[in-house]
Amino acid sequence: MLLAAEAPPEAPPHTGGLLMLIDGTAGLLTVAALGILLLLFLIIKVRLQPFVALLAVSIAVGLAAGLSVTELFGTVQNSDVSSLIEDGMGGILGHVAIIIGLGTMLGAILEVSGGAEVLSDRLLRLFGEKRAPLAMGATGLLFGIPVFFDVGIFVLAPIVYAAAKRSGKSVVLYAMPLLAGLSMTHAFLPPHPGPVAAAGLLDVDLGWIILMGVVCGIPAVLAAWAYAAWIGNRLFVPVPQDMVEAAEESKAAVVAEQQAAGRKANEKPVALATVLAIIGTPLILILIATFSSIALDPSTLRSVIEFFGHPFVALTIALFMAYYLLGIRSGWSRKSLETVSTASLKPVGNIILVVGAGGVFGAVLQGSGVAQALSDTFSDFGLPVILLAYLISLVLRVAQGSATVAIVTTAGIVLPLIEGGGHSQAFVALVIMAISAGSIFASHVNDGGFWMVSKYFGISERDTLKSWTVLESVLSVAGFAVAAVVSLFV
Repeated sequence: MLLAAEAPPEAPPHTGGLLMLIDGTAGLLTVAALGILLLLFLIIKVRLQPFVALLAVSIAVGLAAGLSVTELFGTVQNSDVSSLIEDGMGGILGHVAIIIGLGTMLGAILEVSGGAEVLSDRLLRLFGEKRAPLAMGATGLLFGIPVFFDVGIFVLAPIVYAAAKRSGKSVVLYAMPLLAGLSMTHAFLPPHPGPVAAAGLLDVDLGWIILMGVVCGIPAVLAAWAYAAWIGNRLFVPVPQDMVEAAEESKAAVVAEQQAAGRKANEKPVALATVLAIIGTPLILILIATFSSIALDPSTLRSVIEFFGHPFVALTIALFMAYYLLGIRSGWSRKSLETVSTASLKPVGNIILVVGAGGVFGAVLQGSGVAQALSDTFSDFGLPVILLAYLISLVLRVAQGSATVAIVTTAGIVLPLIEGGGHSQAFVALVIMAISAGSIFASHVNDGGFWMVSKYFGISERDTLKSWTVLESVLSVAGFAVAAVVSLFV
């Protein structure tokens, strides 16, 4: 239900801190405010790498709130002594890193094999030329499930160029629906790092995240598509010729490489059913496992279902399916599979470290009592937990630009509000949807995605604000609105 936060029992005070500068709730709130301001300053003004900024601020907040050096770092003499930094980093990455790694490799195989192109071509034929923008949106929605947002742009942008060039209409008309689909899946659905990290921090089964992600995300993306259609017919942007030429050169290089290896280009196009099966398999397995824990009594059958529906197992199965169906069966060598998989993991190191540092920040907030003080204060406001989660995430997003930083920081702040409320998994999943919705609000000049959209589709900064920034805001507000309404009934 949509209830105001109930504060958990008060955390015990800490003694022996190196910098015991404050005392009481007011002091802890001051530490929290200064810590968040310092985090934003380091990321926005100093341009410090978010992982380093989160780690440094975590240490500073812990010391200022009265934690001892031993509580923060453990001891050199006794490695068994618990360390908040190690526990926070390991606790979240033990769950998140595996899912991000498997999901990244799966997306790379789908990308390199041509699965995205097959999917989009079939959707274009299905919807027809007049509904090509809707086909672009559906392509982004489906292909965005297994791949990161930026990868989706790089892979699918040539299809947007071709559709806009063929019709003579604005590239905005085709790009915005595609981007809405990619952004929705990136914000609301596993295996993307934001919802997975929040699920790990708040201890929610990924099956509930998938279910609530679909419930909140589909209406949100429909609202965003409506805005995309409106702005696409009012804002004309020509196709960026330099990007078209670059895409054609890349395609020619791939064809030449295939011919050098003695294989004909696109000799055996990927079947659409194969792509859909690979994308859908892990989602279906995870959902079945989640509902088996509700519908079935403990039994061998339930154990088997939960085994195959565990996210680690489900994604591994999908990855092996992709290896065989898209790789080996199409003539790939084992060396090629290894090369593509290994190369795909290089860009995710930063994401994993940022998520881990967010776990550290959350652990320090918890261990120092800062999160409890925030919980008590928010409880006094009388605002619903889900609204507070959305507003905190939104402010952090607009201030510093990174959706991942906004999600992991907000999850750490609202954790005490969740722990003490006796909420169901379904409700907590909706809170995560609110956090995720807030994390994509008003993408602007401090967000890398803003510049990616602007430069890759040849849209001026002013027009990107009119189109992309507003599109993200519509997606955010609509997603939160659905989460808030649904929370009244769970």
